[in-house]
Amino acid sequence: MKQVIFKGCATALITPFKDNKLDEKALKKIVTHQLDNGVSSLVACGTTGEPPTLSQEEWEKVISICVKEVAGAVPVIAGTGSNNTLSVVEKAKKAEKLGAQAQLVVTPYYNKTTQEGLVKHFSYIAKNSDLPIIVYNVPSRTGMTIDPQTIAELSQIDNIVAVKEATSDLALLADMLNACNGELSFYSGSDESIMPFMALGGLGVISVLSNAAPKFVSVLTDLVLKGEYKRAAEMQVKAMPLIRMLFSKTSPIPIKAAMSLMGLCENELRLPLVPMQDTSKLKQLMEELNLL
Repeated sequence: MKQVIFKGCATALITPFKDNKLDEKALKKIVTHQLDNGVSSLVACGTTGEPPTLSQEEWEKVISICVKEVAGAVPVIAGTGSNNTLSVVEKAKKAEKLGAQAQLVVTPYYNKTTQEGLVKHFSYIAKNSDLPIIVYNVPSRTGMTIDPQTIAELSQIDNIVAVKEATSDLALLADMLNACNGELSFYSGSDESIMPFMALGGLGVISVLSNAAPKFVSVLTDLVLKGEYKRAAEMQVKAMPLIRMLFSKTSPIPIKAAMSLMGLCENELRLPLVPMQDTSKLKQLMEELNLL
């Protein structure tokens, strides 16, 4: 297996706003909260961080704050994905200079390509940037799925080191694992299937839930890594009502509301996303997991 970026829980961080500006104070508080609760890595400016509505200056600021606050304690993974291949390369080079240890690169959306195009897209990024690449497969956002044979081809490229697989399709995961023959690390991109995903051979999760429940998700992933599947399964089942609520509207709408209830940020998003108004059920489910 190639370089392993992390094992366990990585949080796909929200980007906090206040009065339509990046809330740097809240971001620092959130990063500290994550570190204090045992996460293994942080993803800055991934899908949960609303990168389409961040300026280049804000994108750089988020990554640089995360790197500075983490101070080497855990890897910082920068979201560099775009449907513009050249733009990904530019961001990858900038993220490396800012101190990120890896990049998360989603498959192109809207101008979605063919499987051959995916190989060329990721190959070009890998050839023109040194930052290790985590390939992100999330058909619900992009409208396309990476085939196992494409994963097999990508696994032969030196600095493509991992896959974030967000379909919850365990049969697809098994096919991908077989196709890459142990060359790549696999991370769940779906909180609803952390335990079974890891039981099949995944090394962890890039989680939305862990924004609000970093200790809970870290314990869950640690249990699976130790082979304590029964306890991990019990935790997975216990968390399911909250997980369903967190994805009842377009993410990160519900998780931002949850973080606001915890006093970690404002319940503010950028258009076209709008805040969740009725948080009573969300609050109840968070209380049941002792998050409030």
